Amino acid sequence: MSIVQKIHHVAYRCKNAKETVEWYQKYLDMDFILAIAENEVPSTKEPDPYMHVFLNAGGGNVLAFFELPTRAEMGRDPNTPAWTQHLALKVDSLDTLAKVKARLEADGIDVVGPTDHTIFKSIYFFDPSGHRLELAADTATPQMNKALDDVKWDMLNEWDRTKKAPQHARWMHDGSGKVGAH
Repeated sequence: MSIVQKIHHVAYRCKNAKETVEWYQKYLDMDFILAIAENEVPSTKEPDPYMHVFLNAGGGNVLAFFELPTRAEMGRDPNTPAWTQHLALKVDSLDTLAKVKARLEADGIDVVGPTDHTIFKSIYFFDPSGHRLELAADTATPQMNKALDDVKWDMLNEWDRTKKAPQHARWMHDGSGKVGAH
């Protein structure tokens, strides 16, 4: 059993705290729950003014952002592809996925998807600070989840040895969606 009870909050940097709060409220219906502002970092005592905002991401999950006005403009790791680092948020249905996609696109926000990952479908887009977000609606069956659980260690160990994609769950990507199909 994990010593961790749950994620208390996940924090990212943002370009503008007010714009970020308003954007997440408008497009993802997240409530603004807390703002903390300091002129000194509590843990290091470094003089560095910041605004730290917290949003309700549902189910006891909290998404937070820091605006750091005295720091250089934020950027991305140039050695990591843009599709890699992202925050995936679960939604309740494919209908919700479609509604959010329409809401985003109506305001000119580019959306990729829905992408069919066999065990879930998702859409991808960027927030105003350039963070890639994914909204995912689960579509897995209990049989699919069991099949993936049964091979997870074999897949990880093979990957660790070869650095090539193991084929233990090829059924997820071969178009059949049928557990055990090759």
